Amino acid sequence: MKLITKRADYAIRALCVMAKNGQRMYSAFELAKKLKIPGPFLRRILQILNKRGVLKSYKGQGGGFILALQPDNIFLIDLIEIFQGPVKLNECLFKAKICPSISTCILRRKVDEIEKFVVSELSSININSLLN
Repeated sequence: MKLITKRADYAIRALCVMAKNGQRMYSAFELAKKLKIPGPFLRRILQILNKRGVLKSYKGQGGGFILALQPDNIFLIDLIEIFQGPVKLNECLFKAKICPSISTCILRRKVDEIEKFVVSELSSININSLLN
């Protein structure tokens, strides 16, 4: 299990570069070169962030991407959920059947506590806090 996948990591890194330089517009190519990330892969990530309202995109010569939200309002938990879905540390499934011990499993309760803590921590980290 990976807590943060490559797509979420690249999104976070690109947003940090953008946030560090204020309301400047960036092309996908420029960000990819700066971050040493494959351009087409980063372009798809930026397009997803645009569709989700984190970025705004402008087409044509001189176009690119710009932050649609303030860095204080872009949280890691939201970015992880955009690219990975909800944070789940506990999958109580065995060959597509629900575990018969699901209601009494001691391990499940502990993992649920850890999951709540992780989600809480990720919910408190925003792009701006990563820059400081």
